[in-house]
Amino acid sequence: MRKEPTVICPVCQDQQPMTRTLTAQSNQNVIFTCARCHETIRNIETNKGE
Repeated sequence: MRKEPTVICPVCQDQQPMTRTLTAQSNQNVIFTCARCHETIRNIETNKGE
């Protein structure tokens, strides 16, 4: 069984599974939303399959 990567909130330091905190956008960027403190960071740039 594979363990899912976790993401740490930069504000409250809460750790959540990646699938609960990151949302993909159509422009290949992602949105981070913390389930605990509701901090939102938009337009996080990603590398597209280099």
